Amino acid sequence: MKKFVFPLLAAMTILALVAACQPETVTVEVPVERTVEVQVEVPVERTVEVEVEVEVPVEVEKSLVIYNSYMSDPAPREADAEQVRMFEEMYPNIDVVHSTVAHEDFKQAIRAYLTASTPPDVMTWFAGNRARFFIDKDLIMDISDVWEREGWNETYPAGFRAMSSVGGKQYFVPASWYWWAVYYRADIFDQYGLEPPETWADFLQVCETLKENGVAPIAIGTKYRWTSAAWFDYLNMRVNGPEFHIDLMLGKESYDDPRVLTVFSDYWAPLIENGYFIEDPAAYSWSEALQFLINGEAAMYLMGDFLRDSYPDEEEANLDFFRFPIIDPAVPVGEDAPTDGYFIAANAQHVEEAKQFIAFLGGVEAQQYFADNLGRLPTNMEVDTGGFTDMQKKGLALIQSADFVAQFYDRDTTPEMADVGMNGFMEFWDNPGDIADILARLEATRQEVFAEE
Repeated sequence: MKKFVFPLLAAMTILALVAACQPETVTVEVPVERTVEVQVEVPVERTVEVEVEVEVPVEVEKSLVIYNSYMSDPAPREADAEQVRMFEEMYPNIDVVHSTVAHEDFKQAIRAYLTASTPPDVMTWFAGNRARFFIDKDLIMDISDVWEREGWNETYPAGFRAMSSVGGKQYFVPASWYWWAVYYRADIFDQYGLEPPETWADFLQVCETLKENGVAPIAIGTKYRWTSAAWFDYLNMRVNGPEFHIDLMLGKESYDDPRVLTVFSDYWAPLIENGYFIEDPAAYSWSEALQFLINGEAAMYLMGDFLRDSYPDEEEANLDFFRFPIIDPAVPVGEDAPTDGYFIAANAQHVEEAKQFIAFLGGVEAQQYFADNLGRLPTNMEVDTGGFTDMQKKGLALIQSADFVAQFYDRDTTPEMADVGMNGFMEFWDNPGDIADILARLEATRQEVFAEE
């Protein structure tokens, strides 16, 4: 009986303990991880090969050419700068060091340029004796190889080749030329019923009519002497003929020849003494005197066609020109047609670059630009003249109808003779009565300058 009771008590004790230890019912939220399938678009990076051209700046070693120019008037200066830009675009490995010097200052400085140990490589200059003077002193480089390489012996007329050559070699590149004529205000002529004069008598009558109506017949600025030389050129060629004139320029005729005296005493002096020129012309440069024509205070101007570069575009419709009047119909007709161009200094520092540059300046592209934008007549026969203006065609016809074409007084004679001669012209302008003494001094200079010839 006791054996039975013990297990029972033990079992009850255990149950009681279990019941005592059993907790209360508590609700607990337990996070449960569940796997959920969701469709998501994920961008996928892919490698795509694409060919892209990228300009990588490359440093190019540049060379130089030093260029000094006398194209200082506004329109030529702009055209000159544009040609430099065109060349640099064509030859990006060459930089042009471009200096523009006032025209009159350049003429005074060129001897210093050429005799310097490091002269400019390329320079502007004049054809004729002005270039020959420096060629004879070995200051200008022989560029026959450029002429040959560029084919200029075939594409330049014989006359231009001749003016560029000495002893069968070429030293100069003639790039453009222009005619001289008497420019006039067509509206003023119309106002007074005047026609462009063809004879000297007609010219004097036009001058007198204009003067009577308060208009200065002729504008001129002689601050720089060369403008007066144009009057001597034309009067001497019209009175004595172009052959005599050129022989005088070359020292083969005398300044004390009675024929020269006639030019001054019978033709030039009356124009001055009758008051046909503007007052005090020595106070004005040629371009300053042009204002008298523009304003209508003067009616005529003996000048080269570059006059139109400085003439207002809006006024140019009233501007025209006529041939310098004929004095003696029996005398052949001579005209001035100065030719401008370029050369390379004998001691140039950058010879190959200079030759490339001068080849460009004498080529079709550069000359076409000058013809189209400045009205200059080209020397290279490959330039297209189909677009020439009526003024250009008229100027071309004027020169083509001449019996002889001269350069200009200070281009056709030597620099020493030209200097003394132009001083004499200016002295004559102030004192026309002193012409005999003036011509005697010019003759003494001629004999000295040409003594060795």
